[in-house]
Amino acid sequence: MSERFHTLVDLMAALRAPDGCPWDRKQTHESLKPYLLEETYEVLEILDRQDRTKLPEELGDVLLQVLFHSQIAAEAGRFTIEDVLEQLADKLIRRHPHVFEQGASDLTPKNADQVLARWEEIKRTERQASGRPDSMLDGVPQMLPALLRAYQLQARASRAGFDWTHDAKGFDQVLGKIEEEIQELRAAIRAPASDQAEPDAGAATARHAQIVAEFGDVVFSLVNLARFIKVNPEDALRQSANRFVERFQFIEAQAATSGRAVGDLSLAEMDRLWEEAKKNSATVTEERRHER
Repeated sequence: MSERFHTLVDLMAALRAPDGCPWDRKQTHESLKPYLLEETYEVLEILDRQDRTKLPEELGDVLLQVLFHSQIAAEAGRFTIEDVLEQLADKLIRRHPHVFEQGASDLTPKNADQVLARWEEIKRTERQASGRPDSMLDGVPQMLPALLRAYQLQARASRAGFDWTHDAKGFDQVLGKIEEEIQELRAAIRAPASDQAEPDAGAATARHAQIVAEFGDVVFSLVNLARFIKVNPEDALRQSANRFVERFQFIEAQAATSGRAVGDLSLAEMDRLWEEAKKNSATVTEERRHER
């Protein structure tokens, strides 16, 4: 393992060398950002498709990005891949005292929730030691996809006790909050526009901003429901989008068999084919479940 890893590090250095690859040599931390994001989402797609045969390849592509950024930093004298590995190992040990510290049996968590609580305590200590603001929310990157960021913010607030009780009463309160936010969105949409002959552009902009804010609150409350029922909203929405693509492409394929474009179909025909696609999808899912 160590020899192969060092071979990869050497290959990356060779690609960045003066006589290496022109494309690799001109890359920067900034220029590589979209590739890191793309490779990460390709791993997620493989996981969604449950294509385990391609998973090693896609994980390798993510690792390549780590090596790439580390090599760029090493050339600038900032840090090396060894520093990355050392800091990661130190962090894993520091945040798992119940596993790695002798005589820490009193810290041993009894369940996953206690592990998370202990993890947050350690991170808070780290923030204080580094002089960073002591907020549980500071570690949630602003660049996360919005659904995932909302989920993580709510999860962290929950660990501080800012949450409904996780029982039937709490579930009803979560649903009630969604209904409340939908009512506020409905009111914002139905609010009368200016009755002036020439509507005030500023008023129209403010009205639209209010609608946007209320819509955001609806989505945020739905994310909270997802967290409450232990569903990752990013995964759930991505899977729904994938199903939509699969079913719509089925409609397109069925239209093509009769020499028509999907736009030539009536809405009734589209609805019928949509239901057929749903039935086919359910059958395939059931077959896969029995294969496991």
